Amino acid sequence: MIFLLAALIISYFLGSIPTAYLFGKILKGIDIRQVGSGNVGATNAFRVLGKGPGTCVLLIDIAKGAVALTLVGDHFHLEGFFSRAALGIAAVVGHNWTCFLQFKGGKGIATTLGVLIGLAIHFPHFQSVLLACVSVWLICFLASGYVSLASMVAAVILPIAMLITNQGFPMVLLGVIFCIFVILRHRPNIRRLISGQESRVPLFFHKKPRR
Repeated sequence: MIFLLAALIISYFLGSIPTAYLFGKILKGIDIRQVGSGNVGATNAFRVLGKGPGTCVLLIDIAKGAVALTLVGDHFHLEGFFSRAALGIAAVVGHNWTCFLQFKGGKGIATTLGVLIGLAIHFPHFQSVLLACVSVWLICFLASGYVSLASMVAAVILPIAMLITNQGFPMVLLGVIFCIFVILRHRPNIRRLISGQESRVPLFFHKKPRR
C-alpha cells in the first residue's frame, strides 16, 4: 500500500505539469489561460503558440499518461491492472485539476491517450480498443473539423469498445470513468457546439461557409 500510495502521488504530480502554460510563459511570455480558448491543453497551444510548440505540448502531455502507467508502475513493481489503472487515473486527474494552477487544468484528452497507450503496452489484448478509439477520433475530426466533438465521440466509444471486445468489467469501468471525465471537461464546448460558436480547425477539403 505504501508503494501504491507513493506511485499515485508521483503520477498525480507528473500529470499536473502544466505543459501548455509553461510553453506559453517560456516562448512568448504569456499566460495561455488568458488567450485563445483559455484552455491549458495542446489544442489551445496549437492555436496560440503554433504547430511546433503545439506538437511538443501534445507529445509531452501524452507521455505524462504513458509514463505514469508504465515507468512509474514498473519502478514500484505494481503489476496488477487495478494498480496500473489507478496510476493512469491519477495522471489524468493531475492534468485536469493541476495543483500548480489552482486546480484548473486541461481537458485530459492527450494524457488519457497516453494512459491508453500504456495499457496497450502492458495488456496486448487492449490494443484493438486503442486502435478503435484513435480511428474514431480521426474519422470524426476529419469529417467535422471539431477537436472537441471528435474527443467526446471517441470517449463514448471507449467503454463500448471495451465491452464489445470482452475486456472485462474492471476495464469497462475504467473506460466509463475516462468518458465521464471527458464529457465533464467539455461542457463549455458542448454549449458552443449547440450554439454554433465552437472553433473549427480549417481543413483544406472542408467547404467554406457562404456569406
